[in-house]
Amino acid sequence: MSTAPQLVVHRDKELMAQAAAARLITRIVDAQSSRGEASVVLTGGRNGNGLLAALAAAPARDAIDWSRLDLWWGDERFLPEGDPDRNVTQAREALLDAVPLDPKRVHAMPASDGPHGSDVETAAAAYAAELAAAAGPEDHGPVPAFDVLMLGVGPDTHVASLFPELPAVRETERTVAGVHGAPKPPPTRVTLTLPAIRAAREVWLLAAGEDKAEAAAIALSGAGEIQAPAAGAYGRTRTLWLLDAAAASQLPRTLYPPATA
Repeated sequence: MSTAPQLVVHRDKELMAQAAAARLITRIVDAQSSRGEASVVLTGGRNGNGLLAALAAAPARDAIDWSRLDLWWGDERFLPEGDPDRNVTQAREALLDAVPLDPKRVHAMPASDGPHGSDVETAAAAYAAELAAAAGPEDHGPVPAFDVLMLGVGPDTHVASLFPELPAVRETERTVAGVHGAPKPPPTRVTLTLPAIRAAREVWLLAAGEDKAEAAAIALSGAGEIQAPAAGAYGRTRTLWLLDAAAASQLPRTLYPPATA
């Protein structure tokens, strides 16, 4: 069942990153207080990395018990380990290397020079198996019920590496898919599918900049998920769009309260 999206609009992308980081700290601490641990799915791109950098700079980050946090990824560029274009490489630089995480709870997606070699479909199946192994009976499915799953929204409305009209966005059975021929480089990727995304308790969609305004407007106007994958990304209990004023510039003001601007 989809949850109606809630919108929060910030003045600029820096404020959006800082506020989103503060919101994420609170959510993780709340989850750890109630269940003893938390799980978060990270996203790459400028907004995802901006949030991680803001989190690294936030004094309140020490409220998190980093040893009891599982980190997953929504997608990854299928490149060699350590490649600067890999989301995990960028996340380590922005935050992960600066906090005391348990390495066993940092679930990076496979690299193209990893144990599965250049076979992206086998790599995707391996990540699906890792997710399934982490899912408990209370999760009611083959992936954990992530506390927060974050997604950047592309100018073409793609989320993770689910691009409009490509096969992965149509996937209804698998939780992880290999992507071939992505319209932005690199063409080969690994991505969570919409069923895996929708297993999350909360899904946060991040969009900042004028180049995201049309995508936000399309995704929030009732578009279909095959044509606008961001429209199909929602959480079980909450779907939150975090935008800056530029990305929200084509949205009707009836969608969000003036106080959030």
